[in-house]
Amino acid sequence: MSLEGKAVPFTLPGYRLRAGSTRDRATVVKFMERTYGELDPQQPTGHIAATVDRYLGRDTPLWWVDIDSPAGATASSVGAIWLGQATDQRSGVLHPYVLMLYVAPDHRRRGIATALLAVAHQWAQQQGHGQISLQVFSDNPAAQALYSNLGYQVEAVLMKKELSQQKAEEN
Repeated sequence: MSLEGKAVPFTLPGYRLRAGSTRDRATVVKFMERTYGELDPQQPTGHIAATVDRYLGRDTPLWWVDIDSPAGATASSVGAIWLGQATDQRSGVLHPYVLMLYVAPDHRRRGIATALLAVAHQWAQQQGHGQISLQVFSDNPAAQALYSNLGYQVEAVLMKKELSQQKAEEN
């Protein structure tokens, strides 16, 4: 597979890379629900479909990792990366933002996430971008370690305060 006519560095034995499209909406929703469910099974996921509908488009690249199977066989996706756009709040620069990176539990620790990020990095560079960003949950140390090992650095800390329902209703 190529991006803009250039070879993609994806050579994991037993897997192949496939470009996604807006037709993959249902699978993107399913993968995002898995991601959130693994982090916190009690967390609501009803908002995910609306989020995918808001951001999935022809300008948001999506790649799937499938188990390598004979030609003509139905693809079995075990990983994906989906990029959106963000604005660097300091510089104002528009750049790619990782909306989703997911690898099925049975296929983790095999280099799939690293290979998907390499594809995203190459695509971003080919598009003329000088940076890529993402958000990682504070209670996901495995993802934090992966990103740190790949050179990602903490730039901001997201803080929130839960407001009581009573106060929200008064306003």
